[in-house]
Amino acid sequence: MPEPTSTAAGIATVAVAAASTSAITAFGVPLGLRADLLIAGFAGSLVAIILLNAVPGSIDSWQELLRTTLRRMAVACASSLTAGYLTPLAMLVAQLPESLLLGGAFAVGGGAQQVLMFAIKRLSGGPTVPPPAGPNGATS
Repeated sequence: MPEPTSTAAGIATVAVAAASTSAITAFGVPLGLRADLLIAGFAGSLVAIILLNAVPGSIDSWQELLRTTLRRMAVACASSLTAGYLTPLAMLVAQLPESLLLGGAFAVGGGAQQVLMFAIKRLSGGPTVPPPAGPNGATS
């Protein structure tokens, strides 16, 4: 019985399959999200929440502490989802190499809240900058 031989194409196929990451599925539906991008976006959102104080809170009562905690959890979840979906698009538009993908996901996760707030205000037609104050401090 002859020994099996491996071809260069077979080795390349195994190497590509091992290096690729699988997309996340929910209820059998592929979401198009990569776990590594979600984790990098989540880490970026934690940096924004902790170091940049993206979700400020006060510790007046336990209700306020609970509300702030839930808000921070929602911000972290939204930022990681934003990083998971928008990082590949941002990298494609900016024409950056694939090696910067995780760093890009970290940056998108960290800045997602400010960018999304700006985009929502811009698309809704609302003012992006508060109106200037009058001479007595009143707005006109």
